[in-house]
Amino acid sequence: MTTKTKDAVNRRTKKSPRVVACDLFAGAGGLSLGAHQAGIEIAAAVEWDHHACETYRFNLIEKQRYNTLLYQNDINDLDPQTLLDEAFERTGDCDLLLGGPPCQGFSTHRIKDKGVDDPRNQLLLRYFEFVRVLRPKFFVVENVPGLLWDRHKSYLAQFYSLAEKAGYGLMKPRLLNARDYGVPQNRKRVFILGYDLGEFTEAPAWPPNPTHAAPGGATDLLDWRTAADAFKSRERRTDPNNVHMNHGAELIEAFKRTPLNGGSRKDSGRVLPCHKNHDGHKDVYGRINPDHPGPTMTTACVNPSKGRFVHPTEHHGITVRQAARLQTFPDWFVFSGGLMASGAQVGNAVPVLLAQTLLEPLKQVIASAKASNLRPAA
Repeated sequence: MTTKTKDAVNRRTKKSPRVVACDLFAGAGGLSLGAHQAGIEIAAAVEWDHHACETYRFNLIEKQRYNTLLYQNDINDLDPQTLLDEAFERTGDCDLLLGGPPCQGFSTHRIKDKGVDDPRNQLLLRYFEFVRVLRPKFFVVENVPGLLWDRHKSYLAQFYSLAEKAGYGLMKPRLLNARDYGVPQNRKRVFILGYDLGEFTEAPAWPPNPTHAAPGGATDLLDWRTAADAFKSRERRTDPNNVHMNHGAELIEAFKRTPLNGGSRKDSGRVLPCHKNHDGHKDVYGRINPDHPGPTMTTACVNPSKGRFVHPTEHHGITVRQAARLQTFPDWFVFSGGLMASGAQVGNAVPVLLAQTLLEPLKQVIASAKASNLRPAA
């Protein structure tokens, strides 16, 4: 074998440096699964909800055999140093910190100034305590668009101030829609990327450019994926997540009167007392239109009274499995805790495909930097 051939073989067989992350507010594991699909190892995950922990443990640790230490803790009660000592003793440095602090305090559904002093808002600042101790090369924060509202600017300003004092650069918050990255769902979320100025002198090219766009546009992008993706596969009777709400006879009759493929509650002729004096919440009890990206999956995505969550053609709310497909979870992924708890886990998750797409370029930057540090000087 010639020297040139040996070098080519070595390049093909040489392993890329491992990239290791921690997932705070991990929930059922949407971000973690997306990270794994991007080639990133999750050394530690933190989540306080026991149903979400059951889901995470069953799917990602027991079933997939990922070597993740799962901490079932309130993040306020967990010492970041303990996590560093226990979870990263075997892996070395934390390269990437992920997390979406509970978003209800920042929700745009809060009227007037409600949510301003919500204690959950402080979790955004608590997140940075883990940044300070773990010293990741990058950190990613995910939250609802309401985070950018003026009423919450003090929390964002404090977060940016902490980052600057700790030697981190922060990119401006980016409002991204999951449908622009191949997720069959119209879901807007804010993402903030921080980078260690001791490792990188400037921000990376991030987020990646959209891959999908509205049909018929004058672009080279793929068409948005539609909600039909969630309903075209037949449900398995043995799937514990093939469940939907049981509705009363009156409501089922209203669903029967609601036009297929996108009909609204008004089309059914059913007027609730709360709708007599105002015409808001037009999507509640509406059918999902399978020809468009699905609606945002919320924590109440299996409850038709909370949004446009009625099946496109059948006379009931969507199942947990169908909601999970709109979040791009694979069908082997099983949610624990019953109908409502499972639906909440689905709604809280970052879409798996979106997580993978956003994390792949960061993984490449980190791996490249590590590889450069391993090469001997010329």
